[in-house]
Amino acid sequence: MTIATKTRPMDEETLLLDNAHVLQRTPLPWSQFSIILFLHMAEPLATNAIYPFTPELIRDIGITHGNEKKIGYYVGLMGSLFFLSEAVTVFQWSRLSDHIGRKPVILVGLTGLAVSMYSFGLSTTFLGLVLSKCLHGSLDGNVGVIRSMIAELTDATNVAQAYAYAPIAASTGAILGPLIGGSLSRPADQFPWLFGTNTFLKKYPYFLPCAISATFTVSSLILALIYLKETVKNPIPLSHLIRNKKPTLNTDDSQKTAREDNEVPLPFRAVMTPQVIIAAGSYAMLALVNTGLHSIQPVFFFTPITDGGLDLSPPTIGVILCISGLLNGLLQVFCFAGIHNRWGSRNTLFLGILAAIPVFALFPVMNWLARKEGASWVLIWSALGAQLVFSASINMAYGAIFIIIADAAPNRASLGATNGLSQTAVSVVRSIAPAAANSLYSLSIEKGYLGGNLVYLVLIGVVGIACWTALLLPKDGNGRRHWTKVN
Repeated sequence: MTIATKTRPMDEETLLLDNAHVLQRTPLPWSQFSIILFLHMAEPLATNAIYPFTPELIRDIGITHGNEKKIGYYVGLMGSLFFLSEAVTVFQWSRLSDHIGRKPVILVGLTGLAVSMYSFGLSTTFLGLVLSKCLHGSLDGNVGVIRSMIAELTDATNVAQAYAYAPIAASTGAILGPLIGGSLSRPADQFPWLFGTNTFLKKYPYFLPCAISATFTVSSLILALIYLKETVKNPIPLSHLIRNKKPTLNTDDSQKTAREDNEVPLPFRAVMTPQVIIAAGSYAMLALVNTGLHSIQPVFFFTPITDGGLDLSPPTIGVILCISGLLNGLLQVFCFAGIHNRWGSRNTLFLGILAAIPVFALFPVMNWLARKEGASWVLIWSALGAQLVFSASINMAYGAIFIIIADAAPNRASLGATNGLSQTAVSVVRSIAPAAANSLYSLSIEKGYLGGNLVYLVLIGVVGIACWTALLLPKDGNGRRHWTKVN
């Protein structure tokens, strides 16, 4: 039987003994781990499916009144409102999962995602798009909950391996999503021989890619309902939790008593340790960098060359984002575990964040090459290829920070609260980042600040701050937990 026990904190002597005596790696529980990977793919598939056509959709609904320079404002605003709705609820969902179990919360999140995507595809106004995304955000606690399940299924010997495979799901979604969104948006125009007479798809030209991703989410929901096993021991039925109000989400039970039992969720104040706060802050800064990148990237690709972009079509943007997802997956699978085991969590995180500097610096380089008379598109695509490689390197930082957050959890039973707290910090940042980044992007172009490149300079400054926060983390965060699984 697998139980969780608390061990003494690792000191230097213990670490030396660990290096001298290599522990046998615990095999990953593939039957459940593969299901978790499949479920984890639903959200990145849906999120990335709308990226290629969102700028075009914002233009088509007419909210910019023909001014394409304002597209970035509305794309960013919609993204920010989604993350704001997530920030308000994600901690409560994650904390609730510590009590009633991970599975019920995951089922609610998948349901919300499916309904949101169907609704997004049927929306013909900016308000409808925003409400659809906010529905997804308010019901979505799955990111933190799934990470909690991964931590509960692993120990210090196989956690790096698990987080090397975990991005396969996100990368697969990042590969398939843009292909679906880019190739199947406006199907009546792209495939007139097949959809040219379909009046429904002419009225709702972006419904098909949304419906495909939503239907995949429904299949994930059915799979979870039938086969996913609960990882929380002795979960409390929600009706019992509401009726008896014991334990409540804001309980003030003795911290000492809770720590003596590794299976009891700790009160909020006990979760707010310095280790958790620093880890959550570092995660938030990483998210700020990455969200800024992914907010302006599709808008940059879609923007006319004369306005500072590359003037690419949604299908081309979809292919580029697909290649980006593929590179990310390959780098994670073949490089992350080795880099992490050699350099440790903090250094892996630091190097991943540092890779964002050339990513942002290459945006103005690509536009300069596109503007230059006689410039070869080979050079432009080469610069874009380099940007995608560096961008994939940024994503390696996520595996490292997830391990750091799991290590920081006060006990096993508070993993949901710890991940929820971290995800709340990230959602708050992400509620600001898309609107801020895209507004600054549009403002830089409209006003010509630094030749339209002010946004990239600001984002490079944010990278510097994120690197500094990473250096505040402990040096020995290598997946060695003060609580662990033993047989």
